[in-house]
Amino acid sequence: MTKIVIIGGVAGGASAAARARRLDEQAQIVMFERGPYVSFANCGLPYHISNDISDRNKLLLQTPQSFHNRFNVEVRINSDVVAIDSANKQITVHNLASGQSYQEPYDKLLLSPGAAPVLPPIAGINTPLTHSLRNIPDMDGILATLEQTTVNHATVVGGGFIGLEMAEALHARGIKVTLLELADQVMTSVDREMAGLVHQVIRGHDVDLRLGQALESVDYQPQSASLTLTLTNGEQFDSQLLIMAIGVRPEITLAQQAGIAIGPLGGIAVNSQMQTSVADIYAVGDAIEHPQFGFDNAMLAPLAGPANRQGRLAADNMLGANKSYGGTQGTAICKVFDIAVGCTGLNERRLQRDGTRYQKVFVHAASHAGYYPGAEPVSFKLLFCPDSGKIFGAQAVGKDGVDKRLDVMAMAYRMGMTVEQLAQVELSYAPPYGSAKDVVNLAGMVASNIREGLCQPIHYHQLTELNHDHLLLDVRTAAELSKLGQIPGSINIPVDELRGRLAELPKDKTIVVICQVGLRGHVAQRMLSNCGFNAVNLIGGYKTYSSANA
Repeated sequence: MTKIVIIGGVAGGASAAARARRLDEQAQIVMFERGPYVSFANCGLPYHISNDISDRNKLLLQTPQSFHNRFNVEVRINSDVVAIDSANKQITVHNLASGQSYQEPYDKLLLSPGAAPVLPPIAGINTPLTHSLRNIPDMDGILATLEQTTVNHATVVGGGFIGLEMAEALHARGIKVTLLELADQVMTSVDREMAGLVHQVIRGHDVDLRLGQALESVDYQPQSASLTLTLTNGEQFDSQLLIMAIGVRPEITLAQQAGIAIGPLGGIAVNSQMQTSVADIYAVGDAIEHPQFGFDNAMLAPLAGPANRQGRLAADNMLGANKSYGGTQGTAICKVFDIAVGCTGLNERRLQRDGTRYQKVFVHAASHAGYYPGAEPVSFKLLFCPDSGKIFGAQAVGKDGVDKRLDVMAMAYRMGMTVEQLAQVELSYAPPYGSAKDVVNLAGMVASNIREGLCQPIHYHQLTELNHDHLLLDVRTAAELSKLGQIPGSINIPVDELRGRLAELPKDKTIVVICQVGLRGHVAQRMLSNCGFNAVNLIGGYKTYSSANA
């Protein structure tokens, strides 16, 4: 009989326990959890704070008793594993309720300790009004502060998933919110011009978004139950609640003390079988450096989906299988007020860091047929190899249909598809649900045009490199320019008038064609090229340019 000991529940550990039982009825399975809850929906915590999920119990997915009843798994909560003795194959457990410690033997050991919030050494940061959000007790602490203190203003530090979700949750409770982010954008898993669309929505909901600013010190006034926050630029303001959400780091203390190898990114190093450097010890979830899909190197990815799949695979291998994890893609999505923003695969920063040649396209199209009521714009970015056409990654922002497009792209990326194949993908279509040429088809078509030489692209950041040998030609209507704005120095000839006004354009300059989203620009660029002009099209049009420079 195999004895499997699991340290940590939630996504990875709980999935491993359930899978192991389904595979082997005779195995002894013991799971240890430091806190009072073994399996909870940590991704749902902000939505209980906002009251979108009104029933707190819905966040509790399994209890020790339910785990025992269904899977015959022994769950020991409030049990802190403080040491691993790999030579003798036993762990030391400290019972937080009784204060006693004891040893527990194992045949196979799984580490699923998760990740801890990063709390920088900011002067005065430790106050009763300062919180992070990782688990149920953290959520309860925030709710207790909201109930016991008059909170007129809250400050969220960090523009990642938790920071964005908490800013929205507090705003939903009628609280004025300031969101601080040290970088020049929120949600750094997407690129700057896509994040610019999110910035517009955040500020449009009256959230005080401050980019490129950090918290320097905190001064707590217990008499008024308030905080005076000082920023690195010297500015000060008062706040009654401080949420620290600047990121998480893998929980590796236990692994380090046991001599388990730690990777260069600071997570537990594992192979594709989820094995650590120590025999019979496996690791999954937020604590590990994930094998990255399609690459030899690793990544940190605190995501529930990969943790679940890793836990399942680790259980298989602990019970004698030899299965390999297919790698983590980093597919993620976040709700920000009335829009969604998400990504899959690689972003530009990663491609640039690795020195990978790439090309990109932007498409702004309707979520379903424009003539059917309720269509919303979807802003879509596709990254691909200009030589092979292989897809590197995708990003999307919009009110409707973002998840659908990202899921299609996650599968396309996983299957190694090219942009030409993407253009040919047959997706479900009816006017209420999509378009005959879907957003992802359009992106594949634009990318294919670039690879075939039918589209000569230029991107928003390249406009600063232009000189007197270039002419900016805006082919939108005069009414659009008046309402939406235009790039300084551009001239205007609407695309429907262009064929009759070609004589107004010089043939000794490169004409940079601009429209709102790039579609009319492509029509104009092809017309000009076919008539002997040297023309390039601003990919993504004025909308991408303006979001990047917002």
